[in-house]
Parts: sequence; structure tokens; C-alpha cells
Amino acid sequence: MSSPVNLGITLYTTQTPNGNKASILLEELNIPYRVHKHNFSARTHKEPWYLKINPNGKIPAITDTFSDGQEIHIWESGSVLKYLVERYDPEYRLWYPHGTRENYELFSWLFFQIGGIGPFQGQATHFLRHVPERIPYALDRYHKESRRLYSVLETQLAQKRQGFIVGDKFTIVDIAFWSIAATAPWAGVDLSEFPAVQEWYERILQRPSVIRGMNVPEPHGVIALAGDQTGTKIREFEEFHRQWVMDGMKEDAKTLDAAKEN
Repeated sequence: MSSPVNLGITLYTTQTPNGNKASILLEELNIPYRVHKHNFSARTHKEPWYLKINPNGKIPAITDTFSDGQEIHIWESGSVLKYLVERYDPEYRLWYPHGTRENYELFSWLFFQIGGIGPFQGQATHFLRHVPERIPYALDRYHKESRRLYSVLETQLAQKRQGFIVGDKFTIVDIAFWSIAATAPWAGVDLSEFPAVQEWYERILQRPSVIRGMNVPEPHGVIALAGDQTGTKIREFEEFHRQWVMDGMKEDAKTLDAAKEN
């Protein structure tokens, strides 16, 4: 069965774990795509034209020419992964056929990443790196829960002889978990606490498509900081992200207040 012809995918993204999921999969599928890099500091992801593509004003999102010849908008990282394999991977290289045991297991693990490790590690990062003041309860809560969730992944990988999360091959689930695991140190999570996860992470990092995709639309910030012995670049990276996160929260609050007044 041949793959459908790609009539033009545009990926709207920036350098985040969720954005990496989409770019790594596109590289794995080896289909052409254009990249639109959002500037979070300038809040281009909140501009009206983009809200027509993704009403939530987040990344990633893609536009594609659908089978009816009309443009289709896909947003939310899990939905992007699902769309791309369903449309562009008919040989099931990166997922499993509908109705199979592995297909159901795959989407259970994908939803676990999206609803579990992803948001909890994101909150751990937020309270460790972004907020101006330390909030011990929040730091403890999100750090411990992130570690607990990684222990679930550890148990799964430790019993998988093929070394992948679902079935016997590399899938979109590995892409989703790897993308968030790559930023675990930034959340204060040490993957060496989880030997099977650590081995899996390092092995996946050797895939050429992962190396290409993780550096879209720019070099992977957290991985690049691993060799910063002085801590100077780490502090600059932290301050840059803290600024746009806090500014973004203020602007979102203003938008909500203005809508309430109207």
C-alpha cells in the first residue's frame, strides 16, 4: 500500500517538548513540511490568524491539504501524532492497525503521557524555573508526582525485551515520551533514578530522525545546556523563559478581564 501524496504540511511550533513530538514524527515519516516558528515573547501564537488554526493559541498545530482538497487544521500534540500516522503511515511503521491489542495499548500510553507526565513535569518546571518566589508545597507536589509517573514508565520498559514502550517497535508513544524526557533535568528530575528509562532515552537519542526533529525550529535548548559548566547559559535560558511565561500570564489575564467587561 502506497502512502498518500502530501500536498503541503505546515508545522506551527517553537522549541518545546510538544513541538518536538510533531517535528520528530514528521522526520520519521520522511515527508516534506514547512515550519512556522512562533515567537512566544511577541505572542504571535495569540494573533487572530493563528487562533483560526488553533483556537487555544498553543503549539504545535499543523495545516494540511485534506483528501477533499480543502485545508484542515489539526492541533494538540496527541491529535497531531494521531492524524499524521493515520494519514501518512498506512504501513503501520510507527503505530499498530485499528482493532489490534497493540493499537489500544498504544493510545492508552499516549493519553497517559498527555494527561500525566506531560502536564505534571510542566508544572514542576514552572515552579522550579519560572515563578519569582519559591513555593515549597508546589515544588514538592509536582516533583514527586513527576517521579512517580516516571516510575510507571520504568516498570513498563523494564519488562519490554524489545526496548520500546508498546509492542516490539518504535512508535509515536516513544516519540511522545522521549520528547518530555529530554527536558526532565530542567524540571529537576534525574533520569538515572530510572535505569530502564535512562537506557531507552539514550538509545532513542541515537536515531537520526530524533536528532533532526528535536532541533526544529532551533537547537534543543535543554540538551544544549548539558555542557554548561559555569551555569551562565543556564541562567540566561531560565531568565528568558521566565520572562515570557510571566508576561504571557499577565497578557492572558488582561484578555480575560477585557472579555468580562464586554
